[in-house]
Amino acid sequence: MERHRIFITRQIPEEGIEMLRRVADVEVNPVDAPMDRAELLARIADCHCVVGLLTDRINAEFFDAAPLLKGYANYAVGFDNIDVAEATRRGLPVSNTPGVLTNATAECAWALLFAAARRVVESDGVMRSGRWSGWGPLQFIGGDVSGKTLGIVGAGRIGTAMALMGRGFNMKVLYTSSSGRRNTVLESELNARLVDFDTLLAESDFISIHTPLTPATRHLFDAASFLRMKPTAYIVNTARGPVIKEDDLVAALKAGTIAGAGLDVYENEPSMAQGLAELDNVVVLPHVGSATRSSRTDMATLVARNLIAMLEGRKPETCLNPEIYD
Repeated sequence: MERHRIFITRQIPEEGIEMLRRVADVEVNPVDAPMDRAELLARIADCHCVVGLLTDRINAEFFDAAPLLKGYANYAVGFDNIDVAEATRRGLPVSNTPGVLTNATAECAWALLFAAARRVVESDGVMRSGRWSGWGPLQFIGGDVSGKTLGIVGAGRIGTAMALMGRGFNMKVLYTSSSGRRNTVLESELNARLVDFDTLLAESDFISIHTPLTPATRHLFDAASFLRMKPTAYIVNTARGPVIKEDDLVAALKAGTIAGAGLDVYENEPSMAQGLAELDNVVVLPHVGSATRSSRTDMATLVARNLIAMLEGRKPETCLNPEIYD
């Protein structure tokens, strides 16, 4: 019997690829870069399953190009690149990789928070350049963390983990909830308080974004939002870039409307808004929130388990449209 064919749009850890090779013929894009759209659509024409990334648009055009498709697995927890409704209409399972990257991304948020507050990158640059002339009492003064207020926008898995990691700093925790549901873990463990968005903006010393990208959250943070924040406040984003209107963030950082920012994601990746790279009061990372050995490997093996289930007609562990199996 002919073996199933799987295509992976970009190299992922070998552990996941090896699992898939036991059950199917697997081909991986040999170029470590997002695929040209036309090339991708041509390549999946005879494939039964595809592993893709956030840079791959999974929509009607994609499905039309792959008539043999039995399912698609996103190598990411976010899935705003997938038209889940269209996949469901066609009876095709789609999946993502939640849970396995929770701690890594939360740790990255903390790295950005501290780096921005304590001006780590800026002062490191001065030290490396040889321009440092010795200690001075007014050099590189940053923001305090202990005892301050942490605002969590999107208290799901990663937002919850990020807040819990801060318990040693005796921070007051506020959080928002688009559904209105209370986060009983944060409330019981940290005495956190569910507040509306305006209250979180006004009272937080640090705001960490963990919400998915939806029409409601696109440009949630814009010029008006930054004006409602404290001038001493910092914003951290390890979620999705378009949650922040990046040009407005640049203007706010230049004007001192807010004190600083730490970003791992961008509105138009891989580009940054004009002027952002020149600012000293922002720390910029190249989308590395989940970039630890264990997290990236666990993502790959979860993708493999999801695809194997799809090929066998079973519901994947982290299926985004489980109703197709009802």
